[in-house]
Amino acid sequence: MPLIQLIVILIVIGLVLYLIETLLPIDPAIKQVIRVVLVIALILWLLSLVGLIPARITGLAPPGRMVASRWA
Repeated sequence: MPLIQLIVILIVIGLVLYLIETLLPIDPAIKQVIRVVLVIALILWLLSLVGLIPARITGLAPPGRMVASRWA
């Protein structure tokens, strides 16, 4: 993924987070949950992008698409 595309995606995610914080009249606890979930998802996505974690975690794949383990 080109660096410019990565920067644009990060800016869009930051803008969405800013809009959620300022425009939505939600309880602060719910805003905190949304913020935490978004930041964790972003960190996991960035880690998979640079190759520090697998892009697809097989344990979370739908049952029909599970990869057979060689230990089974």
